[in-house]
Amino acid sequence: MTAASGVAGQVPADKAPAGKAPVGRGRAGKVPVGGVSSGGVSVGRVFARSCAAEWTRLWTVKATWWFLAAAAVTMVGVGAIAGLEAASDPVPPQGAPAWSAASVAGMPVQFALLALTLTAVTSDYATGGIIPALQWTPRRGIFFLARTTVAVGTVTGLGVLLAVASTFTAFVTAHPLLDVPLGHGLDVLGNVAFVFAAGSAFAIGLGFLLRNIAGALVTVFLLMLVLPLMLPNFGYEWTSAVAERLPGSGAVFLLIGEVPGMTWTSSVVTLLCWAGGALLLGRLRLGRDDANR
Repeated sequence: MTAASGVAGQVPADKAPAGKAPVGRGRAGKVPVGGVSSGGVSVGRVFARSCAAEWTRLWTVKATWWFLAAAAVTMVGVGAIAGLEAASDPVPPQGAPAWSAASVAGMPVQFALLALTLTAVTSDYATGGIIPALQWTPRRGIFFLARTTVAVGTVTGLGVLLAVASTFTAFVTAHPLLDVPLGHGLDVLGNVAFVFAAGSAFAIGLGFLLRNIAGALVTVFLLMLVLPLMLPNFGYEWTSAVAERLPGSGAVFLLIGEVPGMTWTSSVVTLLCWAGGALLLGRLRLGRDDANR
């Protein structure tokens, strides 16, 4: 039995009066024409309520704050180290952009925020909370979209804010050696936002697909860190080609720009394909499999 079929107050399909659809489902489980549910509530309002519930759920879990604290300490710490190194350099890098600290710090910090994303999805399957979650929002498409929107938006916003904090820390600790040019800053923040958004979308799809925190974490670390670094070292052309098509290589190029064979376009396309594919597979499993499996 799926979670959606156990919603409190619904009339089972085999008990519904003749000629009437079960309460709370609509006919064939679809939203009627006009975007209004069978209870008279618009789909947009249901989506807004689901997003509010997901937002509250995300920020009332201790793990969220622990991952955020780890990300903040790492981002600000790397900025401080970069600033101190610039200040102590015998040949000070006069006028160098402080934004470089945010790009470098974005690499380790993304894993803390990706772990936050995975925990937000898979913890429900570990505790059984997915059942009441789907009873609250029985339309799985809306539920999936709400959870994805809140998680991706949160991680992207946090990544941009932490990048600004890292840059500011580097600028202050190295003052007056480093500079903060606006044009370069917009490029860095844009790349950070895209990498964190695509990475969190990829993690959400994996979470819904695998439904296991350990398996999802191992997969993310393999595809985002281990394999992109390890495969080129084998010295074969085909292993390097495989590494270039992994999401981790695209993230490294956009943040640091030190991946042979990669371009800005190929990096963006690679991340979009992995994120879109993972979301599609996760959505298919959520819609077709029992929630408690």
